[in-house]
Amino acid sequence: MERSSRFVRKLLIWRIKHINQRQFILILSLIVGILSGLAAVILKNTIHFVHTILTEGFSVDSKNLLYLVYPMLGILITILLVKYVIKDSLGHGVSKILYSISKLGGKLKPHNNYSSMLTSTFTIGFGGSVGAEAPIVLTGASLGSTLGRIFHLNYKTVTLLIGCGASGAIAGIFKAPIAGLVFTLEILMLDLTMASLVPLLISAVSASTVAYFFMGKDVDLTFHLIDPFVLEEIPFYVILGIVGGLVSLYFTKVVMGVEGKFKKIKNTYVKWIVGGVSLSLLIFIFPPLYGEGYDTLIALLNNNTDAVVQESMFYGFHDNMWAIFLFLISLVGFKAFATATTTASGGVGGIFAPSLFVGGVLGYAFSLFINNSGLYHLPEANFTLVGMAAIMSGVMHAPLTGIFLIAEVTHGYGLFIPLMITSTISYLTIMYFEPHSIYTKRLAQRGELITHHKDKAVLTLMKLNKVLETDFSKVSPDTTLGELVKIISKSKRNIFPVVDVNDNLLGIVTLNDIREIMFNSDMYGETTVEDLMTVPPAFIQHDDHMDRVMQKFERTGAWNLPVVKDGKYLGFVSKSKIFSVYRRVLVHFSDE
Repeated sequence: MERSSRFVRKLLIWRIKHINQRQFILILSLIVGILSGLAAVILKNTIHFVHTILTEGFSVDSKNLLYLVYPMLGILITILLVKYVIKDSLGHGVSKILYSISKLGGKLKPHNNYSSMLTSTFTIGFGGSVGAEAPIVLTGASLGSTLGRIFHLNYKTVTLLIGCGASGAIAGIFKAPIAGLVFTLEILMLDLTMASLVPLLISAVSASTVAYFFMGKDVDLTFHLIDPFVLEEIPFYVILGIVGGLVSLYFTKVVMGVEGKFKKIKNTYVKWIVGGVSLSLLIFIFPPLYGEGYDTLIALLNNNTDAVVQESMFYGFHDNMWAIFLFLISLVGFKAFATATTTASGGVGGIFAPSLFVGGVLGYAFSLFINNSGLYHLPEANFTLVGMAAIMSGVMHAPLTGIFLIAEVTHGYGLFIPLMITSTISYLTIMYFEPHSIYTKRLAQRGELITHHKDKAVLTLMKLNKVLETDFSKVSPDTTLGELVKIISKSKRNIFPVVDVNDNLLGIVTLNDIREIMFNSDMYGETTVEDLMTVPPAFIQHDDHMDRVMQKFERTGAWNLPVVKDGKYLGFVSKSKIFSVYRRVLVHFSDE
């Protein structure tokens, strides 16, 4: 440990002498991109390997009882790894990143470099109905955070490296560099300037290159458009956008609601049993809910509905299009429950793949309904793709990510207009009912969402001890008015904290309180500070965050508030001091 720390110190000294800050950030962004790309390759391949080994030889035209075993076993292994190996809560990947940026100065624990990859392999490989994207994003972000801490970089640079890791993770897993870049800007809401985009681009491109090198051109959702977009289809894309927004709202409510119910169960293994049994039954009845669901999406893109109902008890209806339609609608409805029970019972994974799954199935079901009703003939593959963007835009509140991801997946911009129409309408529809995405809602409810609010982002960089003022003259409660007037004559302040012998704050006296009597010498001996003091409208605790301090100022309308620790007086904080420090931090925060 000592040798490694000495090596790091030597490396820091060498770097400062030979590489300027801007060049160093570009180098680190390249490293983060390569590492996050490798993480994406490793995780996707291990999940695929586990999935293939477990399901090899499954019957196509009948139910498979092992679907009742695998999901529960995978979640149990995940729970044991978290409890006895990692020994820390993993939570939701993207929400954890947002919390880190908001409250922890961009610090992510070192185990996040690998823990999400390890646990999600068992969760998803054994059938957990979640996606690998959030674990990869958390891994990439953690790698960026770790490098930032090793080289003692400031908050702004560490946050940028976290964004580089997230950008590289999405770019690597989908081989979609633009989508990776847009995801970081849209989901993490980093306050970045144009110059900061270069490191994000470097990470995204390097991660995509690594993924291409190890996995070739094919990805989970690779597809080439066959049917071109025609103007007559616009009304149907508009309807799909509205339906997509409402389904996104349903998905969000179900996931949040189910997870909320499970939180009331305190015993870890009771959660596992309840959630695991529920998930296993859902997958047994609807096998497409097993794992990420990309096989189902590929089948729908190729108009192969037989592959969707195979391995299930509904295979006998594979020739009945209306039965297929009802089966697909059931998948849309139950995917949210499958996803929520996976994570709530102890599994690790994200909602990126589930939102794509729900969107793709919804889009295909919508086009199937229109085609079989005789209203119009719609290209099923196009609506499957656009449906993916619609649900992603709604659930994640990320219309640009949905648009560019599907555009890159299809290797072109042939669907750019319908993607923009449907994604925008879906986003506006859910925004009418729900202002926060599934990623940010939990943090927003606790007042911990700062990344989406620039003023709060600046406030989180400010420390209370930097704005604390201690040059106030303290007085005791038995100080007479005459003695107080003498103290006032030597003080430059108009507030006087009243403390006892143990420095406990009892109240305050202001010039306004005594202005009318301070020159009445007849009251000098008989009036004491105890008679004059008032209680401050609020007290600031020594460990309050600056956003909470500002809330107290706004609520009380005060200009100065006392700071205490366990009731003992420490000093005062004033609005003017906060605004002065805020301006300096804001300049540093936006400086390039």
